[in-house]
Amino acid sequence: MRAGRVTDNEDVPTASAAASPLDESMRCPCLSGAVYGECCAPYHRGVAQPATAERLMRSRYAAFAVGDAEYLLATWHPQTRPAALELDPALRWFRLDILARTGGGVLDTTGTVEFEARYRVRTGAEATAAPSAGVQHENSRFARVDGWWVYVDAA
Repeated sequence: MRAGRVTDNEDVPTASAAASPLDESMRCPCLSGAVYGECCAPYHRGVAQPATAERLMRSRYAAFAVGDAEYLLATWHPQTRPAALELDPALRWFRLDILARTGGGVLDTTGTVEFEARYRVRTGAEATAAPSAGVQHENSRFARVDGWWVYVDAA
């Protein structure tokens, strides 16, 4: 099973099997309380699929934190997925707060997850003109495609 597989078409992106820059014995960036190797890493490696919309959202947040753009594209709905995604290396994602959720369970076909994701802008040669810290507040919509949860868009 490959993470993010949304159809049987060969042109659909799938998660990277490349090693994450995060040690799998460290706390998972999604802040579930589990270590990365037992939490989001199996999704990022393509050996497991999130069972709920919230787990997918947490794994996508962790993908932002570890810089896994391939996983983000692979878990994006085929009708709303961009052709490419370039992550800003100056952003350091450090906190995720789940504010609310609707649907998105193991028997649901759609769901939403409202969250706040906090970040800092790294200083140094790669720093941008952005503020030194910020919060992304979003109510994300999710749907099942071919049985797998995918991110649709921000509601």
